Parts: sequence; C-alpha cells; structure tokens
Amino acid sequence: MRFLSLASRNLKEIYRDPLAIAWGMVFPAVLMPAIISIGKNAPMEIFTANALTPAVAVFSFGFLTLFSAIILAKDRESAFLTRLLTTPLTATDFILAYILPFLPIAILQIIICFVVGSFYGVTINSTILITLIILFTMAVGCISLGMILGSLFTEKQAPGVSSIVIVIISILGGCWMDLKAIGGVFETIGYSLPFAHAIDATRAVLNGSSVSGIVTDFYWVLGYTLVFFVVGIFCFRWRTKG
Repeated sequence: MRFLSLASRNLKEIYRDPLAIAWGMVFPAVLMPAIISIGKNAPMEIFTANALTPAVAVFSFGFLTLFSAIILAKDRESAFLTRLLTTPLTATDFILAYILPFLPIAILQIIICFVVGSFYGVTINSTILITLIILFTMAVGCISLGMILGSLFTEKQAPGVSSIVIVIISILGGCWMDLKAIGGVFETIGYSLPFAHAIDATRAVLNGSSVSGIVTDFYWVLGYTLVFFVVGIFCFRWRTKG
C-alpha cells in the first residue's frame, strides 16, 4: 500500500482542473440526447437507449485515456517524479497510484450514462451489476492504456496520441455503427480490439442475454485490460530506468 500517498496526491492534482474532469463526466449526458434525437428521424436499433448507453459510456472512457496520459507524462518530465524514483516505490506502485484516482471518475461516467439512459428507456434490472462489471473493466483498461501513452510520450505529444485513441473507439468500437453490418476491414480491426467487445457484451446483457452469451466478449475486454496494465508497468519502468 506504499502507493496510496502518491495516489492521494494525484487525486488532488487531477481535481486542480475541474473543468476538464467535469467535461469528461458531463459529455455523455449531452451526447446521448443529441444522438437519440437524431435517431428519431432514422429509427434504427443502434439509436435505442439500450444500444447507445454502453456506446456512450465506452466512448467517454477515451477521455480517461487522455487525462491519465497527460498527468503521467507531465509528472514524468518534472522534478517531482525524479525525486520519487529514489524511493522504494516500484513501477507497479507508480502505475497503481496513477490509475486509482481515475476510478471514481469512471464510476461516475457509468452512472451518468445510465441515469440519462433511464429517461430514454434503457433496461435497468437485476442484470445491471453485470453491465457495470463489463464497463468498469473497460474503463480500467482505458486508464491503463493512458499509462502506456503517458510513459512513452511527452506532455505535448500525449494529448494528440490520446485523441487518436478516442477516434479509434468512436469509429472501430461500433459506437455509432453496426460493425457486423459494415463487415470487411472495419469489422476485422474493430473486433481485434476490446472496445467493440465491451459495447456488444453490455448491449447483449441489456437486451436479455445470459452471462454465458457474453463470456467471450468479456474475456476480450479483461484480457486487453490486463495486457494494458502490464505493458504500462513495463513502459514506465523502461522510460524511467537510470
């Protein structure tokens, strides 16, 4: 638990820019009604509350990648982190200390999405816990991806690279389109990444699927999250050694 003090400091650092954090949390509440209103003119399954709620949630996690990459890249270039590298903290401790402060934001993003979705008919029943587990796992994966980017890129580079991740989630995650209907390279690339699997699994549960029906999708999400976390540790260790 040596990382908790650093995690507490990082939490304070994150909330020094409340507007950015508020935007990351409020954006889903603004985006979902706008897309649903578009869907009224083009009635399609993908514009229903059960389809949009997980899509907007996963899309909003892209901002967690952005924010976490920026704060780590900023600290990595500062004297603050240089001093901390002389302490007994390990690379795992550092990564955990930068991930933990973003978890409450991720939870709030999920809650906001479902609260807004409830006004448009999203299914909320006993399976809600399963959807929360899927989305929370994906959120941790996105934050861990931010750790990779924050370790590899500078404070000036991290925002641009993280923005590419947001675009990838939007286009290849199947947020606003049915990847299976499009097929081809979009489907192939989309389903080689975890975002579409997270969205599909959550949509399936909301539409009444059993746990056995989404196990494969969840394993994709969990697997990528673990890989991102481990790679983040190795990248941080590599960029800070010596």
